[in-house]
Amino acid sequence: MTTTTAPTDRVQRSLAHTEYSSVWFAGIQRQPANKLIGRHSCDLLIVGAGFGGLWAAMRARKRHPGWAIMVVDSHEVGRAASGRNGGFVSYSVTHGLANALARWPKEADMLERIGLENLRGFKAELDEAGIDGGLSTTGKLQVALKPHELAELKATVEPAHSFGRPLELLSAEQTRARINSPSFIGGVYDPTGTMLIEPYRLVCGMKEHLEAQGVAFFENSPADSLSDANGRMEVSTPYGQVTADRVILTTSAFPSLLRRNRLATVPVYDYALATEPLTEKQFASIGWAGREGLTDAANQFHYSRITADGRILWGGYDAVYHYGSRISSELERRPETFRLLAEQFFETFPQLEVDFSHAWGGVIDTSTRFSAAYGTAYGNKVAYAIGHTGLGVGASRFAADTMLDLLAGERTERTSLAMVRRPAIPFPPEPVRAAGINLTRYELARADRNAGKRGLWLKTLDALGLGFDS
Repeated sequence: MTTTTAPTDRVQRSLAHTEYSSVWFAGIQRQPANKLIGRHSCDLLIVGAGFGGLWAAMRARKRHPGWAIMVVDSHEVGRAASGRNGGFVSYSVTHGLANALARWPKEADMLERIGLENLRGFKAELDEAGIDGGLSTTGKLQVALKPHELAELKATVEPAHSFGRPLELLSAEQTRARINSPSFIGGVYDPTGTMLIEPYRLVCGMKEHLEAQGVAFFENSPADSLSDANGRMEVSTPYGQVTADRVILTTSAFPSLLRRNRLATVPVYDYALATEPLTEKQFASIGWAGREGLTDAANQFHYSRITADGRILWGGYDAVYHYGSRISSELERRPETFRLLAEQFFETFPQLEVDFSHAWGGVIDTSTRFSAAYGTAYGNKVAYAIGHTGLGVGASRFAADTMLDLLAGERTERTSLAMVRRPAIPFPPEPVRAAGINLTRYELARADRNAGKRGLWLKTLDALGLGFDS
């Protein structure tokens, strides 16, 4: 979790036999669903089959058991961000308490309560359905690597306590007793605000459950148009059409069928590695007996955790935007980032001699306010949620209920929130967009090197309520 380089030969050796694929895909075989061919009709059509679409189907089936529900995806269910993330399920629907306090201070108490209720509901609903997604309630440890980060972490404890969240401030010794790294100078343990899942395993479990509940899935069927067809909505794919009373859009970082949303988010590539399974001796050298999730407190942060089969997943730090909001499978492989992550891994755990079995990338939909924006179109017949900014696994369930409320035209606690009623400020068009994002990335890295001191550019963005994160 530092930027000091490990010996080059060690890094190269560790990456020599890496497979370029998400570790979560390994060992899971499933038959893709049919392509959408011909004309179909339904009560609710969901476009996008990541966690956003899956939770929309779960919540819609619960609330409207008689509806005919269909889900279409341009590729395969959960093979984009939902099958490539670190598996952290955060309670927060606002990308953290600090973001809630900065943007919606009058509603912070409500947002915190809603987030915790959503996290409990996330687990309860999976348990009730008998869906095995490898869920664990081990919590999360956030560590400091530098004195200014430790001060920032200390400052988070009292506000969290005031909202009823039992964060525990740890000394360097206490932190290293949990996870042994010479880089860690202290930390904060959150026992209740984060759960861990195995993302693709959960995706497949949710799809199987939904199919048993009568939800129809169509894969490799990219939606290429959305229009009003005599009071109902029509979505076309290369080989078929669906006419629906209502449509939910959960296409995440991929281009929206609503042109007005094309600048609402930007696609940012995030990268990760997974080691070979550790031996008992290797685990003894690092501890990590609690198997809690791990993040650090830098602007350019890492996330890490232990998989069920004893690997260390290690990702983050290098969030990359490509000019023109480019998305391509070739961008999922970035050797320079994989080398950087490997160097930082060995700086964090110098006691480990281990190779990396998997390396992969995935694209995140980032918004200027770090949390999702919501809205409707076509007279409330279409609803969407976009811009979860890397914390969508848990918040997607809240988003699903919010979108269903919006489709129904209901004034609920969710739809009354300023976060839901007010749109996020869009990103500017190119070339200003790329220039602003890259300058922000540079300034965030500079702040990390400069004891956390934010320069004029970052202070200006803070004052405007804008930012860039992953």
